Amino acid sequence: MTLAAQLLNWYCQSARELPWRKDKDAYKIWVSEIMLQQTRVEAVKDYYTRWIKRFPTTAVLAEASEQEVLNYWQGLGYYSRARNLLAGVREVCAAYGGKVPDDQAAIQSLPGVGEYTAGAIASIAYNRPVPAIDGNVLRIFSRLFCLAGDITKQATKQEVKRLVCTHMPIQYPGDFNQALMDLGAMVCIPGRPRCEICPVANLCEAYVREVQDTLPVRPTKKVPLLVRLAAGLVCKEGSYLVHQRPATGMLARMWEFPTVELAEDEGAVERLQAGLAQDFRQDVRVGESAFHYIHTFSHRKWDISFYQCEWLAGDKLPTAACWAHKSTPNL
Repeated sequence: MTLAAQLLNWYCQSARELPWRKDKDAYKIWVSEIMLQQTRVEAVKDYYTRWIKRFPTTAVLAEASEQEVLNYWQGLGYYSRARNLLAGVREVCAAYGGKVPDDQAAIQSLPGVGEYTAGAIASIAYNRPVPAIDGNVLRIFSRLFCLAGDITKQATKQEVKRLVCTHMPIQYPGDFNQALMDLGAMVCIPGRPRCEICPVANLCEAYVREVQDTLPVRPTKKVPLLVRLAAGLVCKEGSYLVHQRPATGMLARMWEFPTVELAEDEGAVERLQAGLAQDFRQDVRVGESAFHYIHTFSHRKWDISFYQCEWLAGDKLPTAACWAHKSTPNL
């Protein structure tokens, strides 16, 4: 049997039951694929169900405010994904009458949609014979064909794309792509793959050579840059001082407590007090550290200490700042 035949037979029997697989709605597939970027499947399920209940169609989502959309996205992180999804859906409603186009190139032209997502939508929703190549597929094919190239390099990615297109069945491209997704999630996992239950182990060159644990080849990860931060919990009459981050960059337009970056060996209390005076025109007394938090992004690690601050006096806040009670909506 061919690779495609073995894989499709296995998928028919072992496919994961996922809420976005209940129909072939291109919009729902789009939502699921955007949510699944940088996020585990199990974590996405409840978010997806809640999202579709509130925004069941492109037309409903297009009419929603950005802040409401972000509220429904809250907890998934990488909020630019939600903003791009909203912008893309509005474009679909304006240019395509609310129907997601069935051409991969047209789909890929939408905000926030890359080649993988466009391929997934086109193949699953419209049965177009196009690949959907992500980290799972790169890993699977590097093992199947014992590829020695670094999978982060364009040459290796192009070779994987050629192989996927060569083995993709014309009749069932969507199922083939989803079978690869499931194989990468459940069997051909990073580190030590579960070759003993793999439906295509007999066709895997890495398995035959017993080198599956060493593939795929990838560069050594860089250690995230450590960034020391101090944040102020400034309370005035039951409300806390917060401000909105810039429109571009990390966590764009998200709300946060006033935060300052600390240079090496710089004192947090003095720097935070000066920052609150300079940037927010507020006179405060910085107290003890209330709690400490570390959050690691892909390229940097935030080491944040939060300080309880006593508000003494202050002028009018800058435009991007406000006093927010815990019940304040849309923050």
